[in-house]
Amino acid sequence: MTSAAAPNTDAVILVGGQGTRLRPLTLSAPKPMLPTAGLPFLTHLLARIREAGIKHVVLGTSFKAEVFEEHFADGSDLGLEIEYVTETEPLGTGGGIRNVLPRLRAENVMVFNGDVLGGTDLGSVLDTHVRTEADVTLHLVRVGDPRAFGCVPTDADGRVTAFLEKTQDPPTDQINAGCYVFRREIIESIPEGRPVSVEREVFPALLTEGKKLFGHVDAAYWRDMGTPEDFVRGSADLVRGIAPSPALLGSVVSRSCTRVRRLPRVRCSSGAPWSVVAPRSVRVPASTVL
Repeated sequence: MTSAAAPNTDAVILVGGQGTRLRPLTLSAPKPMLPTAGLPFLTHLLARIREAGIKHVVLGTSFKAEVFEEHFADGSDLGLEIEYVTETEPLGTGGGIRNVLPRLRAENVMVFNGDVLGGTDLGSVLDTHVRTEADVTLHLVRVGDPRAFGCVPTDADGRVTAFLEKTQDPPTDQINAGCYVFRREIIESIPEGRPVSVEREVFPALLTEGKKLFGHVDAAYWRDMGTPEDFVRGSADLVRGIAPSPALLGSVVSRSCTRVRRLPRVRCSSGAPWSVVAPRSVRVPASTVL
């Protein structure tokens, strides 16, 4: 769903991680560029951003930063305007958000962790942000077993009341889904030039200061693509339509494409290989409809 707030919203995607849990797949390509359902993983998120009506995207890069710009260029092939900001040293999630501030244009900034496969309606998250007049809105997803995650309780109005570490007896099934909407001035207040954690430093400090943090709570598809197994499952979920992606709707990717440059391979649940083979071409198993 396109939100009325989308024209006054920038998107920021944090893609600077080294993907150590996915080695050796990430030795030659950054995690967000690994093939997932026949496309670089990041393509699925960019397509959802475009579908929500957001046009300006800033990628916060670090590890193998050149790979992103070589593939996506200025974003025009996707109907987007993409800019790139590269960290020269690790800055954490909060520092990474602050680092892209000079490229931001809008009053609302929608921030994404670049290693999450999600299915929530981004327009609805934006609408929650506007309706509640929040300083920060967090997408919170309900999960069946929240014990493996820190949880984020909210009050009856949807206002965030705490950020809790992992526990065997969590008071809520709501967890941080790695998608936020910030008012620009909140990003301006993040310390510059040093590592900062948005989860452990910025959000708790904002609560202490009495800032308005709200949750957009749903049970949408969500998967942290942190392991090879998650990439296989996520790819299968995308192909089967369990995980929504506008990048795949009604498209068929041909197997007869020119092999220019290969990124690491993974295998889908059937055992057939998936591999990205060129900056704007993909190779998938024969007769696969995406």
